[in-house]
Amino acid sequence: MKFLFQIFFFNFLWTGVSAQKAVKRTLQPGDVYLLKTIGETQVSPDGKWIAYTLSNADSVRDKRNSDIWMTSLDGEQNVQLTSSEESEHMPRWSPDGKYISFLATRNGDKVEQIWLLDRRGGEAKKITAIKGDLDEYTWSPDEKKIAMCIKDEDFSDTAKSKTKAPYVMDRYHFKQDRDGWIGNRHTHLYVFDIRTKKTDTLTRGNFDEGSPAWSPDGKQLAFVSNRSADPDKNENEDIWIMNASAGAPLKQLTQWPGRDRNPWWSPDGKWIAYTSSSSNLLFTMYGQNTLSLVPSDGGKVRSLAPALDRPVSNIRWAKDGRHLSFLVDDDRRKYIASLNLQNNTIETVAGGERSFSGIEPVPGSDVLIATISEPQLPAEIYVVENNRTRRLTHVQDSFVNAIQFATVEGFTSTSKDGTRISNILYRPYGAVAGQKLPLILFIHGGPVGQDDYGFDFSRQMLAAGGYAVAGVNYRGSSGRGIDFTKSIYADWGNKEVLDILGAADYLVSKGIADDRRMGIGGWSYGGILTNYTIATDSRFKAAASGAGSALQFSMYGVDQYITQYETELGAPWKNPKKWMDLSYPFFKADKIKTPTLFMAGEKDFNVPSAGAEQMYQALRSLGIPTQLIIYPGQFHGITKPSYQVDRFERYLKWFGKYLQPEENK
Repeated sequence: MKFLFQIFFFNFLWTGVSAQKAVKRTLQPGDVYLLKTIGETQVSPDGKWIAYTLSNADSVRDKRNSDIWMTSLDGEQNVQLTSSEESEHMPRWSPDGKYISFLATRNGDKVEQIWLLDRRGGEAKKITAIKGDLDEYTWSPDEKKIAMCIKDEDFSDTAKSKTKAPYVMDRYHFKQDRDGWIGNRHTHLYVFDIRTKKTDTLTRGNFDEGSPAWSPDGKQLAFVSNRSADPDKNENEDIWIMNASAGAPLKQLTQWPGRDRNPWWSPDGKWIAYTSSSSNLLFTMYGQNTLSLVPSDGGKVRSLAPALDRPVSNIRWAKDGRHLSFLVDDDRRKYIASLNLQNNTIETVAGGERSFSGIEPVPGSDVLIATISEPQLPAEIYVVENNRTRRLTHVQDSFVNAIQFATVEGFTSTSKDGTRISNILYRPYGAVAGQKLPLILFIHGGPVGQDDYGFDFSRQMLAAGGYAVAGVNYRGSSGRGIDFTKSIYADWGNKEVLDILGAADYLVSKGIADDRRMGIGGWSYGGILTNYTIATDSRFKAAASGAGSALQFSMYGVDQYITQYETELGAPWKNPKKWMDLSYPFFKADKIKTPTLFMAGEKDFNVPSAGAEQMYQALRSLGIPTQLIIYPGQFHGITKPSYQVDRFERYLKWFGKYLQPEENK
């Protein structure tokens, strides 16, 4: 009897395990609440721990909440350090490794303050009493001070009544997404003394400072600022340096009229590595970042790896002071590279069909910490050592183990003019080989940026609806060199549309896509390109244009891109034909036959809702099936979890209505 019971119990367990394996399902809009996000990794001074933020959607409060965690370098321990109802972010280790600081708004504070948590235990303590918005902060090497970038306090609403004071504008650049209406508040550099709680003001005036970085000896600060005659009228930023004391003079290290950013001191303090924009012109968002080096006491700037011709980011010095590690965007991949400063040669440290971000060196070693995302795995933290990766965290396991994701592969299409375009295809789980699928071309924003092999929740969601989904790295995208990026300068909606249509033609010719059931959609510049494409070609049976525009005339003075417009297109009254040509989706609205869903955030100053409203009104007047969705209180990015769920539900319903056969509806 005992033997029979053991057999029964074993079978029961095996059946349970099999059932667990069988419960994998396709992705659903409500899975927004299951996806977690890792960010802001910071390595402890002793190299044994990594602090990071972990955020998840709170369905009850309908917002995302971020907490501070840390994991040991061997991956054996994972410890949650904060768990309040309010978010904590920007963790930083004290140089002695005893404390972790972070930013949070607690106990009725109106703006974020710096809190200090003893890693050995106990409650966090607030150490600052800042009145303005704190943008950035960094510890001094001797752990006695903290450099901070703080925006001037907002005095616009000092009246006791509930009536807000009028917004008064006298700046050239007067609005910005999320910041709203921009007055004369500026962000300045301060130093906070931890022992005395005294704060010294280092910079003043009608300028902004950012990216503070301490010299290794703790005596100086490097930072970024645009101190041209009228900073609003250009995108110049330079690297500056000063002693970390009130009243100290400022010294300008770089002179490039483009953007010099992200200063990073060499271990011996003699050099500062930084990124520099490839152009001082505002073509399609400033070109791409290159590597540069300048002596910290001033002198000739050295351009590094000029033959690379790919965007770089996240520069970090190696312990020997003779190598730089950084990230490279390259044709659907984002990999870690290392530059030998002596011979200016580059080698790949870690790459493949995945996307790296957030690299940080482990002190005293050649080991790096990186966040890696893969086509079927959202971001996790890894150790990168000897050109190999080792996974540390498993925060996504419960989510990933529950879902059958789409398969992901790259493909190359050829546009009508012969240009070869790199793309990514998502095939729904369980798709039968040789079966033609309804296709959604889901177009990335930017335009500078690229679809890579990192995890893409939106495209996975659409593929889960039974669609083949394609990301198209149209001309203007990054990862293919600066000439590829700037090829759409002042020529929007032309070459990009050729590339999108070329990708569709390829997928049809290969028997992957059903040419009778094709849709298109995207957000931001992806929404703009959706408008351009449906005004060019009537083959698409459904479209979803998010945060887009078409009547570009009407965007002048309404969105935040005034400097780009005047540089790239010229003022509308000086170059009206160019503006008219770029507004062709609106003026050809009567040629559009595609049922289109328009979406926008109510408070979007990046691409204001007027762009969606105008196209909705035009199609509504013309009798083309259309709908307009405005998300209350949202900026350019939709951040409220319930709205994110709603958007996915609307995508699937809209495309399902026009692209799916009757038996699947």
